[in-house]
Amino acid sequence: MIFEGLPTTPRSEELVDKAFSRAARAGRAKRGHEAQESMLRTAGNVLSDNLENVVTSWPDFGFDVDPFYYELADAIVDVDRLRQALSQVMWASRQIEDLRDEYTTKIRDSDVDTARKHRKQAFARMADVMDQIGDDLRYIGDSRDQLKVLPDIRPDEPAIVVAGYPNVGKSSFVNRVTRASNQIAEYPFTTKGIQIGHFERNHVRYQIVDTPGLLDRPEDERNDIERQAVSALEHLADAVVFVIDPSGDCGYPLDVQLELREEVRELFGADVPLLTVANKHDRFEAVKAESVDATMSVTENENVEAVLDMAVDAVGYEPDLPTRDGE
Repeated sequence: MIFEGLPTTPRSEELVDKAFSRAARAGRAKRGHEAQESMLRTAGNVLSDNLENVVTSWPDFGFDVDPFYYELADAIVDVDRLRQALSQVMWASRQIEDLRDEYTTKIRDSDVDTARKHRKQAFARMADVMDQIGDDLRYIGDSRDQLKVLPDIRPDEPAIVVAGYPNVGKSSFVNRVTRASNQIAEYPFTTKGIQIGHFERNHVRYQIVDTPGLLDRPEDERNDIERQAVSALEHLADAVVFVIDPSGDCGYPLDVQLELREEVRELFGADVPLLTVANKHDRFEAVKAESVDATMSVTENENVEAVLDMAVDAVGYEPDLPTRDGE
């Protein structure tokens, strides 16, 4: 996952302590101008290198982050604020490099006592630069802690999103078709664990996603973070399976379930096929006139694989296969 491997972000005070401690050790091994220059270069290098590493460890949101993950990240943190913080940290890295080079020249051109003063002055100015980005480093660190637990969903693999009211059999369906290959985890944009499963058809791996807390209630009942997370799903879904319970035993009348179906259909648009699947198909008489695409009984394992095949056909995924000439 694109944010999973991000390293821990150091605090400003930690970096300053680390840099000046190493500088002191470097200075003890030398004398005169050489000691002052060694201390200066050590501190400058530790600070500038660590700050640059903070920035380069992040993907470029403008080029490297898929729209799905971009919107998902923006639902949890302010991506514009994060990018600004990263820019400020890179600015600080360059400023400290400039200070290192500027004061290296001053130390070489002065007597030992003045060289010591120049080195102390350089340290003070470096510490001031670090103070200026203290809030930025904290924001980057907090963002990293929140984003590293985002779901491991791969935008380059075909994905089927399962929607419908609670208790209609969505999770049971996902469990059935993925068997032991599903993962369940909680994420900041929902109060329940999102379930992500995988299955294969014709050597192609498909993702199947059940999103309790997001697509199991009307849009006007979602908060801002949840709405943006749902918006991210628009970039991911290649097909939607909308599960209904025609018996109403789920606690929601059939007409209410169908209203949510139309809202979900409008959300994903005409380019994403939506299949309506009635679970507990012994009650199918209640939905014959409601444009149901298939029926199944997850508890009895009836027609489940047929529904999955229909979803795969709706996705219509055609992998890029190498030709004989390598083109």
